[in-house]
Amino acid sequence: MANNPIGWFEIYVNDIDRAKNFYQTTLNIELEPLSSPAEDSLTMWAFPSNMEAYGASGALVHHENVKAGGMSTIVYFQCDDCAIEESRAEAAGGKVENSKMSIGEYGFCSLVSDTEGNMIGLHSMK
Repeated sequence: MANNPIGWFEIYVNDIDRAKNFYQTTLNIELEPLSSPAEDSLTMWAFPSNMEAYGASGALVHHENVKAGGMSTIVYFQCDDCAIEESRAEAAGGKVENSKMSIGEYGFCSLVSDTEGNMIGLHSMK
């Protein structure tokens, strides 16, 4: 595989406004509305991205036939210090599952659950 294996991600949610508030508060970012030309029943809010930079971007998605939750896939969000975002997660309605821990030469990570029951990772080098 010549390129990075992930090109896009979607986090399915039950309550789009509640989830949007959680991610904006926890990550200290602004999500942007994203139109979906394929289906009118989708509501999407995109994470900020720079298509020229390393990594993938994605969106929160609400669809009446797809329920949130499950732990089979974890998306890790890059942070300066994952302890900072971790500290905002509970105040935003989420739950800290594993506090900041060392992963050796690869830095540090935290695991939190969002307001919809999705587990996400927070990663930093310090």
